[in-house]
Order: sequence, then structure tokens, then C-alpha cells
Amino acid sequence: MTAAPAAGRKLPLVLRNRAFGAVWLGQVLTQAAVRMFQVGVSWWLVAYAVSGGNGLASGLFMAVSTLPAVALAPVVARAIGRFAHRSVLRTAAGGAAVAATALAAWAYASDLPIAAAYAATLALATCQAFFDPCLTTSVPELVDDEDIEAATGFELSTQSLASLGGALLGALIVDRAGIPGLAAGCATAYAAAAVLIATVRFRTPAGDGAGDGAEAGDATGPRTLRQVLAGLPFVRAILICFTAANLFTTAVFVIMPLYTKSVLHGDGATVALLEASLGTGTLIGSFTGARVPGRPTAVGSACLGAMALALAVPGLAGERPVIAGALAVTGWCVGVIGVRFVALFQRLVPTADKPAFFAVMQAVLGATFPVASLLFGLLGDHLSARTLCLIQAAGLVPAALALALLRGGPADGPEEAAADGTADGIAEEPARTTTGELAEPLTDGAPTASAGKPAEATAVPEATATTAAAGAAGGGR
Repeated sequence: MTAAPAAGRKLPLVLRNRAFGAVWLGQVLTQAAVRMFQVGVSWWLVAYAVSGGNGLASGLFMAVSTLPAVALAPVVARAIGRFAHRSVLRTAAGGAAVAATALAAWAYASDLPIAAAYAATLALATCQAFFDPCLTTSVPELVDDEDIEAATGFELSTQSLASLGGALLGALIVDRAGIPGLAAGCATAYAAAAVLIATVRFRTPAGDGAGDGAEAGDATGPRTLRQVLAGLPFVRAILICFTAANLFTTAVFVIMPLYTKSVLHGDGATVALLEASLGTGTLIGSFTGARVPGRPTAVGSACLGAMALALAVPGLAGERPVIAGALAVTGWCVGVIGVRFVALFQRLVPTADKPAFFAVMQAVLGATFPVASLLFGLLGDHLSARTLCLIQAAGLVPAALALALLRGGPADGPEEAAADGTADGIAEEPARTTTGELAEPLTDGAPTASAGKPAEATAVPEATATTAAAGAAGGGR
């Protein structure tokens, strides 16, 4: 009687839930497209379009690509809360397809001015700024409660996978087909995503209602972005630490093309190798992060320290295999941090506050990306790429120390303790087994909410992403 259902449950979520599978594939396509465009155009500026001051040109481009996620955070939060999520997702993907198609037509017809590439990335990043947080918020409308964590696992891992694939193709396509081929590939991916989402029927999540409002502690309606963070001081402190770290980690996207050209004397294939190393490490970290023992703040601090050491390696050595290995270690740390802090934020952020929190987190973590891009771009025109690597590594040390010293507890605020379900759930891991392992069983690579968070809670995007690999699509992510 139960053999058939049990066998069916063993299928991956994207196969047994067609609605989620279609939206998940749309996520892969959009994030791969935006990452491919960013890497491709950045390499085009450094290698082909700009003869002098290519550091500033590349840095300015990366800065422009993250401005929408920061500037439009309040607008994004209101749109996600007001409009049907399927409409927001479909419109974002469709709008990006139109922008990429227009760019491809322009590039095929004549030489593309640099200003057009900047305008295109601004349009694509704007669409992605709506797509990413809306997708995370809409998970309960696509899957059953018991599949929330499995869906989160797919989101986390495929963000890394999409970034890996997009980064791998970006520079290679520019070397072989130029900007016209790059824009055409992006337009195809965005159009396919819009079609996939249009075929999906979303449902009203069972968790919506009075209970969610009570959990947020505000019966008068949704809280503002400032109110959300004001009620979560421990989360706010974590975001400040990672925002400071992002000022240096996200600079890797400006430094890599400069390093490839000036130190390695390579081409687009070399850029693809470095990007692939970073993305592969992030993907592995996304799958193994939940198995790393320790409190989230301790793990995060150790990973930031390891990233500092790894990012210093290119400043001391110039061999491709060594640099690729160092970037793989950096990516693994990014993936581990993302998984551990996703699990923590799942428990600390009230359900009704999640749409606003997704938007504000994306904005806070992405706010340093334009600054980092411009700063390291300008420095790249006056300092060697190896020196930039050492500056980048040194900048992570204070953030790692600050995160190690961060402590939380009931004094941080009753809302955080209540959200976690335990009196000390902020400073310590929510639950452990008798052997000392975390009591967070894994489903498709994601930590579950079994340690005190209701099953209705959805996960936020990668806490660093954001940071490097993931972060560049729609923010630094």
C-alpha cells in the first residue's frame, strides 16, 4: 500500500513537482545568463574595448551591475508583497529577454559603444533584482510544507551551478562570437525562463493568514525595512560583518580579468578556468556546509580567515594551477558560509517579515559592491594585480575577527529568541545529537527547520552572495 508513494518520494523534488521544477529551471537560466553577461562584458572591456584605464572601465561596469539591487530594495519589497509572484517573475524574465535582444540586434548591426553595454547591464540587473527575492518568497506557493527545505537546497546549489556555468561561458563566447553572440545567448536564456514560468500555476500558501502576522509581532501590517532589522539586532550585526567582508571579497570579479591579462597573459579560456574554480568550490561548499561543525559565527569567522589566506596566494605566486586551487578554496568558504547562515536566518526572521528581509539583505550585502568595484578598478590602473590581491586578503582579517567576537543571546531581543524557539538559540546551535552533531538532517543538501523553525519558513539567499559567486547575479550576484 505504501511502497509506491515511498518510491515516488525518492525522486528529486524537481522531478516529482513539475511546478517547482519549471521555476527552478527558470532560476538556473536567468542566473546563468546574468553571470555570463557580467563575466563576458568585463573581459570584453579589459581585452578588447578599452586600451587605457581598463581597470576603471571594468570596475565601473561591475558597480553598475549591482546598483539596482541596492537602490530598488524598498520598491522590490513592495512589489513582491503587492503583486502575484508569478507575474513578477514572468515580467522580470521577459523584460530581461527584451533588453538582451535589443543589445544583440544593436551589436550585430554596428560597433557597440561602451555606454550601451553599461545600459544593458543596468537593465538586466534591475530585472534580476526583482527575480531573485521573489523566487525565494514564492517557494511555499510551489511546494508542500515538508518540501520547503528540499526546495531551499536546490536554490542554494543551483545558484552556484548557474553562476559556474555562466561564468565559464561568458569569456569564451566573447572570444569566439563577440558581444552579439553573448547578448543573443542571454536573450535566449531569459526568454526560455519567461515561458517556463508562464506555464506554472502558483497556489496560495497555507501559511498565509493571521498566524503569520502574529509571528511578525505587528498586527497593523507589514513592517518597514528599517523596522525589520531594528527588531533583529543579532542578524543586523551579522549583516554588518559580511557587508564589510564583501567590500573585499567581491573585488575578485574586478581583479580576475586584470590578473589574467597582466600576470598570466592569458585569454578568455584562462578567465573561464579561474571562474570555474571559484564556482566549483562554491558548489561543493553548498553541499558540504551543513556538515561543518561549530556555531555559525565561529564557522563564518574561520571561513573568512581561510578566504584571506587563499586570496593572498595569487599575490605571492603566479602559477595557473595554484591560483585555481586558491580560488576553489575561496569558493568553498563562500558556499559553507551561505548554507550555515541560511539555516540561522531561517530561524531568526519571522515569516511575515521575510519579503522585506530578502530585499534588505540583498541591498545591504550588495551595497559595498559598487564601492569595491570602483575602488579596486581605480587601484588597478595604478597598482599591480598582485598588490590588489594582497590588499583584498588583508581587508578580510578585521571582518573575520569581528565575526569571531560576535555574541548573541536573549539580551539581543525577545523577537530573536522567540523566532528561534529557544532561549539561547542565537548564540548556540539550536540542537545537537548525543554525538555532538548538528540536529539538522539534510534534504537534498539543505538544512531543515527541525531545530525549532516552523516548516512554513522559507530560506533567504546565500548570506554572502551573495558575496562572491552567487552574489553577483542581481546584486553582487
